Amino acid sequence: MNKKFFEEPLEFTCVVLSGGSGTGLWPLSRSMLPKQFLGLTEDASLFQLTLRRLHDITNASNQIIVFANDDHRFLVGEQCREAGVEPRSIVLEPVARSTAPAIAVAALASQADGADPVILVLPSDHVIDNLPAFHRAVRMGSKAAEDGAMVIFGIVPTHAETGYGYIKASQAANTDAAVPVLQFIEKPDFATAQNYLKDDRYSWNSGIFMFKASVLLDEMEKANPAILKACQSAWGKAKKDLEFVRLDKEAYSSSPTLSVDYAVMEKTSKAVVLSLDAGWNDVGAWSAVWQVLPQDAQGNATRGDVLLESATNSYVHADSRLVALIGVDDLVVVETSDAVLVAHKDKAQDVKKVVERLKVQKRPEVDLHREVFRPWGSYDSVDHGERFQVKRITVKPGAKLSLQMHHHRAEHWVVVSGTASVRLGDQVKLVTENESVYIPVGVTHSLENPGKVPLHLIEVQSGSYLGEDDIVRFEDLYGRA
Repeated sequence: MNKKFFEEPLEFTCVVLSGGSGTGLWPLSRSMLPKQFLGLTEDASLFQLTLRRLHDITNASNQIIVFANDDHRFLVGEQCREAGVEPRSIVLEPVARSTAPAIAVAALASQADGADPVILVLPSDHVIDNLPAFHRAVRMGSKAAEDGAMVIFGIVPTHAETGYGYIKASQAANTDAAVPVLQFIEKPDFATAQNYLKDDRYSWNSGIFMFKASVLLDEMEKANPAILKACQSAWGKAKKDLEFVRLDKEAYSSSPTLSVDYAVMEKTSKAVVLSLDAGWNDVGAWSAVWQVLPQDAQGNATRGDVLLESATNSYVHADSRLVALIGVDDLVVVETSDAVLVAHKDKAQDVKKVVERLKVQKRPEVDLHREVFRPWGSYDSVDHGERFQVKRITVKPGAKLSLQMHHHRAEHWVVVSGTASVRLGDQVKLVTENESVYIPVGVTHSLENPGKVPLHLIEVQSGSYLGEDDIVRFEDLYGRA
């Protein structure tokens, strides 16, 4: 039975929404490396697991459109390559405008060459354990969408949940047939959620949709023509940049900021709900991560170097060092190289409040980890002080940093392993293990890894200003000059 669902690919377009920030999973998730790009449940990221899930059911990468934040473009590109998936398009959102404009643009993109496909829209950061059940539901949804319905997948509730929106159907929600939607409901209080749990007409709003591109666009024009007009203009003026498609910023910025639920689904008469009972979890908080991971006999879930003594029902993530818990219950402990979170599991949702405070204080821990990923590799800020900073730099084989210069800092590079091709002014030299090179203030320079193994080096910066914005780029393989 299961094999059947993988052997019969469907003909529709998949739209993967990848613009979220994942603040509920701080300090691991940060704005420049949000939760969809993290391996929370296994080594592959949630984004990569989503791509693989869709590739299995469509059997064609070119039926996948990824909608991503511009800041994450190289992460998206690299993780697609690692997953062995080459999307039809990676569309870059110049400013955040929620899901309605993103989906409208994706629908326009899917209509190239006169096509009018059914599109499956889903977030990139959810867990779905039961793939045959997911595939079965998508097949049912595809049939309803072909007939003109706008399908939303409702999750069969397992408990009284106050963190999700709900969908009220006209009759008992069904995994075998789409049922008309009566009402979309905001996140309820606990007493109301308990009542919903007793009524089989209610389901959780998954944020997963299916409809024909033309149906979505027609309903958008009726309900929110301003969004459609802005998206048509942004798509019509879009430009190709390497493997990405850049929407016109001015046109896209003119769109109202609305979710597709508010903009269309709550206003259309074509909304139907189809039950999805496939081990779904949006892993929006650390308590949810604890739920989806394997647990020991004491109810603990751990990742990394963790030692537990008389600890129960806790989640512990150790990123860079040993973490030990003794005699505690119902805790969330998340350790990274520059921050540690300790919270009661019942208060895991309040992590977002901490993130808001960090934003007000303009703390860098909101946006960046100590290790920062770039299209050419990564750098780890090992130490810093007044007028100096030390970084550990890794350059991928064949990769090259931009030709650049700095007004306020000098740099000293020491090669730890591998071989570096260094351009310094008009000269190019090879620097190998245990050798170094000095770059004075104001001198044009670039760094390349000509070898077949990663290049590791230590960079010591010194000067009056060491910010990342003290970079003047002249040439760049990645379009940043």
